[in-house]
Amino acid sequence: MAITDWPEHERPRERLLQHGPAALSDAELLAIFLRVGVRGKSAVDLARELLAHFGNNLTHLAEADLKSIATVPGMGPAKAVQLKAVLELARRALAAPMMERDVLASPAAVRDWLKLKLGGLGYEVFGVLWLDSKNRLIAWEELFRGTLSQASVYPREVVKRALAHNAAAALLCHNHPSGVAEPSQADELLTRNLKDALALVDVRVLDHFIVAGTATPLSFAERGLL
Repeated sequence: MAITDWPEHERPRERLLQHGPAALSDAELLAIFLRVGVRGKSAVDLARELLAHFGNNLTHLAEADLKSIATVPGMGPAKAVQLKAVLELARRALAAPMMERDVLASPAAVRDWLKLKLGGLGYEVFGVLWLDSKNRLIAWEELFRGTLSQASVYPREVVKRALAHNAAAALLCHNHPSGVAEPSQADELLTRNLKDALALVDVRVLDHFIVAGTATPLSFAERGLL
């Protein structure tokens, strides 16, 4: 049944107008973006299938490549491109507060951005948010990419990138594809080594986050591990 044949109070667009976007499910919000379904499937049906294809995990969908999205029946290249554009706008919207003011004043925005950026990856990534002297975001940089269990991170290369960005501070971050955010001894040792190396060029390490799926990223600073 097409959405236009649904009772008006059940249609996603009308429900959003009446109750606001927070009242809608992930599938209903995606359906509004998709606008139409395919033969035999409403836009909501298509949205549900799209989410299911990526484990009903919005972060996995956000990090999926164009080919993976386009191969979902009913999507295709055009809708995949549009969806990736919308998701990139969401990332940029989350990054905007970090570029305009002290990132430490909006820790929730940092965590939300990191979850969207790293939470759905199936491989380990180590990256840095480089900050200026007022703790405003200069750039995000993925520095190392590893296997599911380990990433090799070289302090000398991290220092080179700090100097290239003329950074005054850094937020380190990496993901745990296992879904467990607890830091290992290797994570703690790496953090100490990077903090000492960056201190030699007057770059402060403000925190190190571990991102694991959709859980709240773990903060080394809050754990007293810095």
